[in-house]
Amino acid sequence: MTSTQELTQAVQEHSRWIVPLQAELSRVVVGQKYLVDRLLIGLLANGHVLLEGVPGLAKTLTVKTLASCIRTGFSRVQFTPDLLPADLVGTLVYNPRTGDFTTKMGPIFSNLILADEVNRAPAKVQSALLEAMQERQVTIGETTYKLPDPFLVLATQNPLDQEGTYQLPEAQLDRFMLKLNITYPTRAEERQILDLMGTSAPRLDVQQTTGPEELMKAREVVNAIYIDDRVKDYIVDVVLATRDPGSLLPSARLEGMIRCGASPRATINLTLAAKAYAFLHGRGYVTPQDVKSIGQDVLRHRIILSYEAEAEELTSEAVVQKIFAGLTVP
Repeated sequence: MTSTQELTQAVQEHSRWIVPLQAELSRVVVGQKYLVDRLLIGLLANGHVLLEGVPGLAKTLTVKTLASCIRTGFSRVQFTPDLLPADLVGTLVYNPRTGDFTTKMGPIFSNLILADEVNRAPAKVQSALLEAMQERQVTIGETTYKLPDPFLVLATQNPLDQEGTYQLPEAQLDRFMLKLNITYPTRAEERQILDLMGTSAPRLDVQQTTGPEELMKAREVVNAIYIDDRVKDYIVDVVLATRDPGSLLPSARLEGMIRCGASPRATINLTLAAKAYAFLHGRGYVTPQDVKSIGQDVLRHRIILSYEAEAEELTSEAVVQKIFAGLTVP
């Protein structure tokens, strides 16, 4: 069995590309450390990421810049109300001269997929993403095609109170490992943005700092990161508390507030995200604090509140905070 010291050395060896990547991103994206770190966690843990925020907060710019820093395939799909599933995954094209059908691959056949304003497309298009995000394959006609590896969906969405948005189905939300809430920059960051972007032709070019080989090796190290049985039990308790808070956390007064809790996929994703978080911080082992630090991003979109909770203006973020505050840390 590999010791935690050896694992930590492996982490430090295979994470050398992260600092140069962050440096390149900071040349274009001002601030947004939280966003950049969580995108890296998604890359390392092989999990899709959903970014929510009002327009103009550099969500799309950050994802495009990240893709430019990695030597890999990149596709951008602008989700609109008239988008069709065939526009995303591809379709069969009939050739009248030969009488045969040929397959035309859609933009989803790439490594990094930017699904821009994903909640502006109707349910039929959202359902086309389900198979790709979970099984990493696409069925066109009667043939199933494997998607390339790595394959990652980085989606942006506007808040639901914006005009022309649709509610994403729960089955699709659950396939996103992380959901990030992007907020406005600070005054100092806003001033820096003005200096950088206050021109009609801002310089947005970055250098490629890593490739899929380094990323896949880093993922192998992430999978090997040590996680103690007590931390595993803690993760399971956190997820179970979203389903039955009354018995696990009677003092939190959450009974009747949660209509639907987190799925087993949340348990797996919370474990993988905690490992990636530890990797990002140069450690070969997971601490309970890693779980708490990444837990909000893994759980906020998986908890469906009851009408009573909405009447009391309770949010899913507040529920997750109460769960972490009430559970005993190992």
